Amino acid sequence: VRLKLNCTVYCGINAKLNCIASWRINGEPVNQMKGYNEITKLEIEDLSKNTFSTAILTIERVSAKDFQHDFKCYGSGFYTTNTTTLTLKQRESILPLITAGVCVFLVGVFAAVLLKYFAIDLALLFRPYFLPGRDNQDGRVYDAYVVYQTQSLDKEAEEKLSNFVTKILPSVLEDKCGYRLFIQGRDDIPGEDRVELVERCIKQSRRLMVILTPGSGSEMIKDPNSDHTSVIGGFDWQVGLHHALVQREMSVILIQLGETGSQGYTHLPPGLQHLIRKSAPIRWPEGLQKASKWNSHFWKRVQYLMPATPAKKSDLSTII
Repeated sequence: VRLKLNCTVYCGINAKLNCIASWRINGEPVNQMKGYNEITKLEIEDLSKNTFSTAILTIERVSAKDFQHDFKCYGSGFYTTNTTTLTLKQRESILPLITAGVCVFLVGVFAAVLLKYFAIDLALLFRPYFLPGRDNQDGRVYDAYVVYQTQSLDKEAEEKLSNFVTKILPSVLEDKCGYRLFIQGRDDIPGEDRVELVERCIKQSRRLMVILTPGSGSEMIKDPNSDHTSVIGGFDWQVGLHHALVQREMSVILIQLGETGSQGYTHLPPGLQHLIRKSAPIRWPEGLQKASKWNSHFWKRVQYLMPATPAKKSDLSTII
């Protein structure tokens, strides 16, 4: 890189004699050093007669040794001589800045990935330290009303569903987490009007938990409120979806058991399909031993969607 250094000296008014500007490198005259060239000139302004002497030092090729040299600008007049020392500094490289920026970006991405991956864990960890929400004063008895298919299932699917609903689900959410569930076939009272029971218990529940199996909701059920038969999932499905979608009184938790099959979710009621489009069902990782543990990723996702604080335990007499 070629570099020029300018040394200009003011000598006074009309002071042609003894007005000299020059450069020295480490105290040595420039004309005795290879790779350096010096040109001097004397200038007198036309009106003011101010006299200036200028020395231009040209470094033909800047090298590492030039950053160690002292470049002195000498200015001498009739009476005095002054000097100014100049040193060269390397231009700061942007490489460290780029490296630091890339590191900050990677750390940010890594932190974002960790935060996303452990978001549910963090939410569950800090949930007990926050003040109870309004759900604690809503007077509802159940944390979730469990809805599942009871017809049109093969024997294997029926056994898996029964095992999950009657054993696995209560053992984790009720025994480990302290929630209270209403499960048809377990908590309904023999001889009681089913329509009235469903209406009352859904109104007393904070969440509607829908257990989906291959073919869920595909059986033909007579709608008690109409004169025609339609593809619905049963009366409790109708009431639950009405409270969730129309009245917006409860949130829905979707759990998928097994594969969805070739038809996917197209056979489900439109309201349920709408909920699935908004939030994909949580898939039960059947066969994984760690999935049955209450602190597995599956159950953490379910707990995250459940109320922050379980409903207060009530006597059976207060529920009836």
